[in-house]
Amino acid sequence: MIHTLLALSLPGLPELLFIGILYIIIVIPFWRILKKAGFHPAISLLALFPPLGIVLLFFLAFAPWPNQKQDR
Repeated sequence: MIHTLLALSLPGLPELLFIGILYIIIVIPFWRILKKAGFHPAISLLALFPPLGIVLLFFLAFAPWPNQKQDR
């Protein structure tokens, strides 16, 4: 009985592959955008956590980018 309940609650290989593919689809664009903007690309790993992904979007939208030329 315990083994049956445990087997039903753990994700199998197809689910893990699906989750892995989704993580890759989410992280790679953030990685490239952050790299082009002049930030450390590892910050893109924050996008894997939904609330932090939204914060990261606002950060990218409103923070001054290090490689952006100052016109002043």
